[in-house]
Amino acid sequence: MTRPLRTALVATLVVSLVACAAPAAGRPATLKPFRSELQFERTLDHWHARALREAEKRRREQPIPPPPAPAPAAQAVLSAPMQMADSAPAPAKVAPANESITNNQVQGVDEGDIVKRAGDVLVVLRRGRLFTVRVGDDHLEPVASANAFGPDVDPSGTWYDEMLVSADTIAVIGYSYSRGGTEVGLFDLARDGGLHYRATYQLRSSDYYSSRNYASRLVGHKLVFYTPSDLNPWSDWRAALPAYRRWTPGATPASFHRMLPAERIYRGLDDLDDDVALHTVSVCDLATPEMDCNATAVLGGSGGTFYVSEDAVYVWTTGARNDRGTPSASVLRMPLDGGAPSMLRTWGSPNDQMAFLQRDGWLNVLVARDGDGDRMWRGESGGGDLALMRVPLTAFGDLRAKATRDNFRVLPGTSAYNLHQRFIGDWLVYGDGVWGDRQQEVHVLRYAATSPVQTFKLVHRLDRIDALGADGVLVGNDDNDLVFTGLRLRGDTAALDGGYRRPDATQGDDRTHGFFYRPQDADSGVLGLPILHGGERAGASVLYLRNRALALSALGTLDSHASNVDDACQASCVDWYGNARPIFLGDRVFALLGYELVEGSVDGDAIHERRRVDFAPPGKVAVNATAPAVTQ
Repeated sequence: MTRPLRTALVATLVVSLVACAAPAAGRPATLKPFRSELQFERTLDHWHARALREAEKRRREQPIPPPPAPAPAAQAVLSAPMQMADSAPAPAKVAPANESITNNQVQGVDEGDIVKRAGDVLVVLRRGRLFTVRVGDDHLEPVASANAFGPDVDPSGTWYDEMLVSADTIAVIGYSYSRGGTEVGLFDLARDGGLHYRATYQLRSSDYYSSRNYASRLVGHKLVFYTPSDLNPWSDWRAALPAYRRWTPGATPASFHRMLPAERIYRGLDDLDDDVALHTVSVCDLATPEMDCNATAVLGGSGGTFYVSEDAVYVWTTGARNDRGTPSASVLRMPLDGGAPSMLRTWGSPNDQMAFLQRDGWLNVLVARDGDGDRMWRGESGGGDLALMRVPLTAFGDLRAKATRDNFRVLPGTSAYNLHQRFIGDWLVYGDGVWGDRQQEVHVLRYAATSPVQTFKLVHRLDRIDALGADGVLVGNDDNDLVFTGLRLRGDTAALDGGYRRPDATQGDDRTHGFFYRPQDADSGVLGLPILHGGERAGASVLYLRNRALALSALGTLDSHASNVDDACQASCVDWYGNARPIFLGDRVFALLGYELVEGSVDGDAIHERRRVDFAPPGKVAVNATAPAVTQ
């Protein structure tokens, strides 16, 4: 996978790799943890020493340059010596009561978002603040607002991105560049919508942000989040190890406590190169007053596209490239029950979580030859030729487990730019966002069968693939028109069928959570999607379409009336995760549009505004501050 370690380091690591012998009969192989803190520290110290020796060797082999000509006295400049920062901060990122209102990838695995339902209350996270709106018993009434951070937490340099709700606990997930880690803020939610700040926990990590993925999941009352820590041999690796603290005034770096011992850190590499990450998955119980967490970490290659199934977290890592430019890779499988992780060596990389599907004892992943994962904005970059990896879960094991060529099916098309994919029922649907001289194509196949791939020409760009029950919908622009194309996925063949064209419009939100579909039966339902009119600001409207066996017709829009006003924002003042959502609660239909929540009424084939509330803060807010009155 990477260049061999020198003899001294190999001798040190032999003991740790001997443990990778074949497992006992009938027991699946797994990765092996470091046996002690001493073994773990020696491994990383040798890595640091090797890097120093190699740097010194390169320095000695370089020719000595001639001395520079003396500068004129009048222009002499004194230069400060270069300093290497340990970790330079990244630039700031310019129904039933429990029915989900989030367009989740996996049923039963809730994903962090900007709006959640908790019984009769909607909870909204926006621009560093939390808001609650009572919607039960035909109400539409703002109740409370609060800063999304504690009264003793300085929010500067922190982004409060996503939120999950478990019973009466709200968890706000954020990342702080000033404090260097992931933050989890916990709030108590009263039945009437009141808010009470409980505590903030900080976890040392690298930035988790992805333009496509979400950092947190909720399985039952278990909060699951992935926090990678990038390591290199030049920095103090001890200062980068996963650690946590409950925030208190005056907290210092020394107040961090290691959140997992070496015996919970597993080795997913033969040797250590310059590009290494500690991939940590934490599972926290939100049903307890104190956030009680268990963590598992694997020392592996860089990358970090992750996917959460019903029972495990998968993390795809990448390593060195072969002569064809294909990166070696490993996919880690980390059980949610705290069991030992396993892995599979493979090639290429998926470009986001939608490329994964665990089903019926198999893992299916769409990979690109030159993919680079989805951290930050990498998911939009090119990835080259495509293949479907399909492996049984029994193929996962220890460091020796490898995918074979028989596990890959080469597919038509390429990941030239902005690849989109989605598993819908028994089908994989994919296509990239390239638009220009060539006509857009979408490819469709039954992923568990050997039948040929079907390819269809589209009259519009492909910017979204989503599910309409058992069928699909393809969304994108044709010049200035926003086009929805139905995709029938029944029987053994797929077909384009039906659609809708909206003149002078574009998507207002290209994340997966911007879309929602409420089925009414197997062949009909209503979908919602934020749109922009002729270049207006994001979240100007939510468009609702009725689906009747893929014959799509417009019900209409619910529109924003808000003007641009100063909301006295203190932190997280950019809507990186969007600011608009279609919301369905039983037979009721809503549109979240920035600080407005608009309720609509569907009469026949049209939607009309019924009432709205504007919960924009007039200034600095405090816990349980009363929100503006309802406008009807």
